[in-house]
Amino acid sequence: MLGCPCCWFFRVALAAAALLRPEQRARLLVARSAPRARSQAPGSLKCFLGSLKMEMTEMTGVSLKRGSVAVEDNDSVAPGEAKRQKVSECCPTKGQDGLENNSLASSEKVPGPPKTAGEGKKNSDPRSEEEEEEEEEEDGLSEEGEGEEEAESFANMMKHGLTELDVGITKFVSSHQGFSGILKERYSDFVVHEIGKDGRISHLSDLSVPVDEEDPSEDVFTVLTAEEKQRLEELQLFKNKETSVAIEVIEDTKEKRTVIHQAIKSLFPGLETKTEDREGKKYIVAYHAAGKKALANPRKHSWPKSRGSYCHFVLYKENKDTMDAINLLSKYLRVKPNIFSYMGTKDKRAITVQEIAVLKITAQRLAHLNKCLMNFKLGNFSYQKNPLKLGELQGNHFTVVLRNITGTDDQVEQAMNSLKEIGFINYYGMQRFGTTAVPTYQVGRAILQNSWAEVMDLILKPRSGAEKGYLVKCREEWAKTKDPAAALRKLPVKRCVEGQLLRGLSKYGLKNIVSAFGIIPRNNRLMYIHSYQSYVWNNMVSKRIEEYGLNPVPGDLVLKGATAACIEEDDVNNYSIHDVVMPLPGFDVIYPQHKISEAYREMLTADNLDIDNMRHKIRDYSLSGAYRKIIIRPQNVSWEVVAYDDPKIPLFNTDVDNLEGKPPPVFASAEGKYRALKMDFSLPPSTYATMAIREVLKMDTSIKNQTQLNTTWLR
Repeated sequence: MLGCPCCWFFRVALAAAALLRPEQRARLLVARSAPRARSQAPGSLKCFLGSLKMEMTEMTGVSLKRGSVAVEDNDSVAPGEAKRQKVSECCPTKGQDGLENNSLASSEKVPGPPKTAGEGKKNSDPRSEEEEEEEEEEDGLSEEGEGEEEAESFANMMKHGLTELDVGITKFVSSHQGFSGILKERYSDFVVHEIGKDGRISHLSDLSVPVDEEDPSEDVFTVLTAEEKQRLEELQLFKNKETSVAIEVIEDTKEKRTVIHQAIKSLFPGLETKTEDREGKKYIVAYHAAGKKALANPRKHSWPKSRGSYCHFVLYKENKDTMDAINLLSKYLRVKPNIFSYMGTKDKRAITVQEIAVLKITAQRLAHLNKCLMNFKLGNFSYQKNPLKLGELQGNHFTVVLRNITGTDDQVEQAMNSLKEIGFINYYGMQRFGTTAVPTYQVGRAILQNSWAEVMDLILKPRSGAEKGYLVKCREEWAKTKDPAAALRKLPVKRCVEGQLLRGLSKYGLKNIVSAFGIIPRNNRLMYIHSYQSYVWNNMVSKRIEEYGLNPVPGDLVLKGATAACIEEDDVNNYSIHDVVMPLPGFDVIYPQHKISEAYREMLTADNLDIDNMRHKIRDYSLSGAYRKIIIRPQNVSWEVVAYDDPKIPLFNTDVDNLEGKPPPVFASAEGKYRALKMDFSLPPSTYATMAIREVLKMDTSIKNQTQLNTTWLR
């Protein structure tokens, strides 16, 4: 066996996989629906190593074979809107229901609402600015310790993870036979275009800058030297004790001085300038105008009154989530991230196109970033009076490629027609519940039970599964000493949930866990209880479909305006399954008037919760509840099966390809080496594209299932 090529390849694969970050490993899974003959193993291992190589170069690939997938979505919801309509999500003030989520690093991978870009520090933890600056410096250490992880099989790590059964995802609506396919072999195989509140799909189609006579000349970007920019940035960010920076005007003309004044004021918000004579030489002196607040409040007097205060633009990004993108843009623009606003957060592992608004930053400055940033493009600039609001979008349009499909043309036709005509069960996807051996819904349940010691234990205790090395050491230190300060020292990155909780425990002590937990930003805390609500909803919907099938029955709930009402026997024929909603548990919802109502009560009672009293001692954790449609029928569904020979070629053009005038891809003849299914469909906010793809391929979407199937045939 030692000389077996299969073993050698497999060991190399595992050793290389150990060097990847856990979230990268999770995208490398190539699951198999059944054991294969040993003669096929080397070729399959070659595919695995090929995928591994792609991942090492940040080419995000997730292989989807029968019964497996791990995909993240790009769907956002306006909890404010959901609150008004009592539909879909139950997020408190702002939220998202797909991915990613927050700029905070968290080993829990909790999906949910990010802090809104205009929110400022309203919901942030009570920390001093010095602490925040200290943490910003620590961010550069986020990769430290990753190479120390043991070369344990990822499949073994994930055997403690969740399956769909664990979170109530058990039913399908269609009767077609499933088939295999590979999703996100390239992240360009998953493209998301935001649908605005006017129903228009966002596209990047114009990189030009609106003509504005009040804009400074292009010279502002080149007139300052790198050393001068460094000094000005340190002054702007209070990184030294200087109160001003003087820049000598070498070629002294009025025009030259004007350009330098404009450059400093536009590139370094918060700084003012004046001209001084020193020993016969002219200097432009930069100084602070209004202290630290000037960074968050761009200078009002420098913005033309006739121009809208917000520059709206379309952001095209590759392999970067929305919060990371905004943090990067703010870093290059030298402004605070909270002057940006957007309608929804979008996934990292995809190409996404969405609208962004920013306060008092010119289109000229934004367009200049196109020269500096890779995998980003900004365009379609316009000035507007108002920012964007989370949840104002109508949804997202997806273009998805499933490569190397095994289904016949008839199978594909049946699957896609079912998706178009019936739809899919509107389950909350697996990413809603975390990726480690401690599901996020368990933490949410403990919060609702007021079991704070358990909350602390669930977040901090050691666990099986894929985690970064420094988090493993932090958990081990906590288990051994119960000393929050000692455990915190093991974390080079303190912005993760664990780091924030440990800092809270250091500050308030182990006897005041409620206050310590409160240091975690509000939206992140609420993600846990929303995860529990999602867990209950998934289980109840599965029971509803098992009990009554895909037709409305008396006692089901439908929405009438903003409120829910039960279907009476005489009205059953006036509704379809697409009208039926189910409640997320809370104090402000009603429950179906049939067997499922008792099922809700039994489930919450088993969890030591009172369904008749969902108010919590701490107001933030009181659940009002909401309603969510049980079946979603995608709109604008289209598809085609294409043949191709080269697995590396893109199978459709992106917005940037079209801007650059690239011709559309040329496909192989019908006898091509591979076949791919290209799907287009639109989904409303708060729905998971993962669940639509699950319905097409008839697969389990859990990482655990992928990894176990992936290794079964190798044993």
